[in-house]
Amino acid sequence: MFSISPSIAILTLFITILAQNLVLASPQPEQSSGTISLPSRTLLVNADGSFNHEKAIVCNAATALKYRRNLMILQENNGGVLPEFIDIPQSQIQARQEQWQDEESLTDENDDSEWAGMIKIGKPTQKFLVDFDTGSSDLWVPSSLCDSTSCSGKRNYNSSLSSTSQNKTGVFSIQYGDGSTVSGPIYSDTITVAGVKVQDQKFAAVTNLSSSFASDPVDGVFGLGFPSISNLKADPFFVNAAQQNAVTTKAFSFYLATNNSELYLGGTNPNFYNDPIEYHSVDKSNGFWQVKNASVTVGGQNVLSDFDTIIDSGTTIMYGPPDMVKEIYAKVEGAAMFDSDEGFYSFPCDKVPDISFSWGGENFSISSENLNLGKTALNASTCAGALAAKDLGLGNTLLLGDSWMKNAYHYRRGWLEEDSQRFILGFNDPGNFEKDMAEQKIFLIVIIGWDIGRRFGCTDE
Repeated sequence: MFSISPSIAILTLFITILAQNLVLASPQPEQSSGTISLPSRTLLVNADGSFNHEKAIVCNAATALKYRRNLMILQENNGGVLPEFIDIPQSQIQARQEQWQDEESLTDENDDSEWAGMIKIGKPTQKFLVDFDTGSSDLWVPSSLCDSTSCSGKRNYNSSLSSTSQNKTGVFSIQYGDGSTVSGPIYSDTITVAGVKVQDQKFAAVTNLSSSFASDPVDGVFGLGFPSISNLKADPFFVNAAQQNAVTTKAFSFYLATNNSELYLGGTNPNFYNDPIEYHSVDKSNGFWQVKNASVTVGGQNVLSDFDTIIDSGTTIMYGPPDMVKEIYAKVEGAAMFDSDEGFYSFPCDKVPDISFSWGGENFSISSENLNLGKTALNASTCAGALAAKDLGLGNTLLLGDSWMKNAYHYRRGWLEEDSQRFILGFNDPGNFEKDMAEQKIFLIVIIGWDIGRRFGCTDE
């Protein structure tokens, strides 16, 4: 099994609850009613500037298993049917689990694990540090009845101490990247995140905790995805927040960067964007934050078009089907396959490519800092790229994690049928933002037509 070093690089990540409606065409200041500071994560670069290959392998395996699990839940919640072109990978997960038997010494030394923050559960409240993940849809924390050694030192939920706690039928169980599981009974209780309070929120209080969380500072995971990939078959926290009018503006936003990162619940922070908005339709075929009709250019030359993208705060780098990723790197001068088993490519360190994405409007580049994962060896002249070739069963889709999100401002809306049915993403360059806000190039995508009731089956089953 691998463990995560307790020495975490901390930066400030705020959750802000906004009290007034968002004006999209011309962003206006929004009044905050609460903030919370959160730890963050970095990329897969060692302190000496080299690529942390072992850690990257672990991240690859965890991502593959996460999306395999998501697809299995989607299939179950969809009556046994998956959208066209979606397939659940099998053999690569089994092979990786066999290899893990010989990789127990792997450690997470780059603190590249989660965007995390405190939440409160129950009355009186019990506090937990959780990983905010847009690529999953369930909330779980350790139970006071947990008998796993991994629960030692973590905050535990005690249902008997909360007057608002209710035990629910069923058992929650998911598998993580080392082959071990997280499982336990299901409860509902009052959940509060920086002032946003949701009543009767379903979550799991796990009694069996994966060893991969043993040295992880987080207590659990807080899903910000869609109901269709909920293992609990329940509406996630923010869906309920919208339904219960716990937020005036039914939206949340991410800004992830080296400094001043934040998550807003209930709107946006207009200090991080100011350019015109581009509008695009949402893909309704599955349960991810998915944008259609994407294209990618390398050095200004169009390479691929008409593919989908999934944007996930719980994924470290970027992934795509091997044939698509091969086409992209074929246009990169000096690029070569660095690790064929894991799908990593390299390129000359002094010629980091300009790779840009577009959804029908402007082209928006990935910064060299976010694309370059470090030297392939300490004194090498080649560097590993943050776009890896991996069949995740997602079809003609690129998965864009932190390496992309750190170039972006992301605003997401469309939780209720009576809403304006909009899902909005905003993109910018965090590196330049920190130097000079006036030099920022901001991009917003608005996705229209998301009907959560019909698409995701929001009712409990």
